[in-house]
Amino acid sequence: MIVRQFLDWTQTAPEEARARAVAALARAYVRPELGATERAEIDEALPALVADPSPMVQFQLASALCRYPLVPADVALQLARLPGAAGETMLEHSAVLNVRELIALCADGEADKQQAIARRASLPAPVAALLAEVGGVEAVLALVSNPTADVPGFALGHIVSRFGRVPEVREALLCRPDLPAAAHQALIRVVAGALSAFVEERQWLSPQQAARLAREAADQATVTQIAATDFTQTRALVQDLQARGELTSALVLRSLLSGQMRLFLEAVSVLSGIGVNHVSALAADRSGEAFRVLYDRLGMPRGAFIAFRTALCVVQSEAYVDDLDEEPRLRLRILDEVLAAYEEAGESAQGNRIVGMLHRWQSEARERSERQTLAA
Repeated sequence: MIVRQFLDWTQTAPEEARARAVAALARAYVRPELGATERAEIDEALPALVADPSPMVQFQLASALCRYPLVPADVALQLARLPGAAGETMLEHSAVLNVRELIALCADGEADKQQAIARRASLPAPVAALLAEVGGVEAVLALVSNPTADVPGFALGHIVSRFGRVPEVREALLCRPDLPAAAHQALIRVVAGALSAFVEERQWLSPQQAARLAREAADQATVTQIAATDFTQTRALVQDLQARGELTSALVLRSLLSGQMRLFLEAVSVLSGIGVNHVSALAADRSGEAFRVLYDRLGMPRGAFIAFRTALCVVQSEAYVDDLDEEPRLRLRILDEVLAAYEEAGESAQGNRIVGMLHRWQSEARERSERQTLAA
């Protein structure tokens, strides 16, 4: 009876008064001590309250009910479909909404509603996957920034392909511990391409120089990233690089010069079609003759053989191979030895472009080693 009188009153009451009254009624509704009779009366009145045309009233009602798990399902869905803050509040917080309903609301394509859903705690994987497919950039950014969202690996990869060029999305992706290695690789390529385009646009370098620097930066990032992944993923990542035409001799050489033998051996194995254990045995031959046969079979640049052979000799004598913490110092030691070998052979950057590339890598390695020393 009291609730019916309340509904009659709302027909003529001012908006602010209705909002305050609805908020008080909704707060009473969610209290556990409310009697069964009163709760039943309010349950009957809820659809009429949701239908109130005032956004202020709608928001007060949604705010009071959004975290209450016993709201009737049809009322929760009505509130979720409301425009503006009321609907978004319900979408972000209500545990009453099920996966099917969330998927339908995502598919409607309303950007604000997609963002609200993306912010939900413990967002289920099917909903996250759909947002990755159809969500706008703001919704996807909210999804990637949500640490409790269950975002499948393939969905993260799809987000990279859709919005990898958006700096905010890229930064949020790189902060996720569950970012698959393949998606990380794709981000590296996106960043390298953007860097090259930026430098070329500013005319700081020629297009050829900008492309070369971007490629070398991407290769180094690739080596560092693969080295940090679980060793069981290395071969799959190398095969992925080969499939995209990115498993180059420069990348293989960089992996060896960085002391990343696991990556180097898998790369040579994939390129040659020889088992990784056989490759390991050939690389371990200190005479260099066995590796020379493998090197020729790979079709590597002739001017780079000294680099490969010398680097293998240095790596075989090191105790910190594949140790990421030691990588900058080890890389610098390897490069020093390799360039000394070229100097002894009478080869210079003018006669061998490989030597010029190695000098650039040496400067890069020296800077990284110095930064590591200062940070220690």
